[in-house]
Amino acid sequence: MARPTPTLPSRFRIALLAVATAVLAACGTTGPTPGGGKPGAAAQAKPQFIRPASGTTLARFNGKSNKGIDIAGSAGDPVLAAADGRVVYAGGQLRGYGNMLIVKHNETFITAYAHNQALLVKENDIVRQGQKIAEMGKSEADRVKLHFEIRKDGNAVDPEPYLSGKLR
Repeated sequence: MARPTPTLPSRFRIALLAVATAVLAACGTTGPTPGGGKPGAAAQAKPQFIRPASGTTLARFNGKSNKGIDIAGSAGDPVLAAADGRVVYAGGQLRGYGNMLIVKHNETFITAYAHNQALLVKENDIVRQGQKIAEMGKSEADRVKLHFEIRKDGNAVDPEPYLSGKLR
């Protein structure tokens, strides 16, 4: 039997939206982390990231107008979790990102997955590396693509060295 989905009070949703906005605005990450609640366990393990979609790179990180990379694809293509983590935001309220997920991996890293046509996980879900978490789309975008960001200590970093294994 399916568990009922609790309805969140609007003040909680507004607070959660503020947290997600702050995360993308380069503040520190907040919320629970993977690691079973053991102090320091998640903070010590650095994730090794995988490419979240198989398409070619349309636009590269430049730190100013593009805080991540854009990956080509077709509507409905799978979007995969780049590393194990906990979903801290799932929604479409952040202007310019469309339907987006934010996954917190530890106290250092978060990833963001934007412009999806469908979100397959919800806030507080634990996700595993390689798990299908969304379907590619073009919500608030000019074409079907995945906008993918890695944030380290709240700051956008070039995802390519992390995806290639050069950085962890």
